[in-house]
Amino acid sequence: MEKLQISELYSLEQYHRIRPDFRSKVMAHKRNRKVSLGEYATLYFEDTLTMKYQVQEMLRVERIFEEEGIVEELETYNPLIPDGSNLKATFMLEYADIYQRRQELGKLVGVEDKVWARVGDFDKVFGIANEDLERSTQEKTSSVHFMRFEFTDEMVAALKQGSDLAFGVDHEHCKKSVNPVPQATREALLADFN
Repeated sequence: MEKLQISELYSLEQYHRIRPDFRSKVMAHKRNRKVSLGEYATLYFEDTLTMKYQVQEMLRVERIFEEEGIVEELETYNPLIPDGSNLKATFMLEYADIYQRRQELGKLVGVEDKVWARVGDFDKVFGIANEDLERSTQEKTSSVHFMRFEFTDEMVAALKQGSDLAFGVDHEHCKKSVNPVPQATREALLADFN
């Protein structure tokens, strides 16, 4: 998948005009790019379009229009675009209640290393989490983790030939899986290998 270039971004003025329509397009695109692992854990799979939206929103909110600042945003978000042999996701632990969140994140230390993907009957592929910086401590995990699921050529070929795709988490305080993911999700994620 191609990384974003400055030339593909909208100016702040252009983005202001098209934002409602662009946002609707991105939200529809994201619908089949998420996998819920229980009530509180969700994988949101990223691609060029989701990252373009993220960059545009950051530029808008921070009023960034100088090339140096735009390049910095691209350097931050381009690594979350799949490279053809992997899926990249934002793993979120979402608790609305602040006290519950604090308590649960304390129980889930290391959860980011227990999230997996599986193609058909192949072995589980555990996500490689937080390559940019450490997000957890010995006392608690973060509510947001960035991860990469790296697949072999054989796994990608099997996916393209129709094998099931599953995701799960094997932490002692969070054991959930979706096996297989819905067909619409599988098809949306399959496009990331092109």
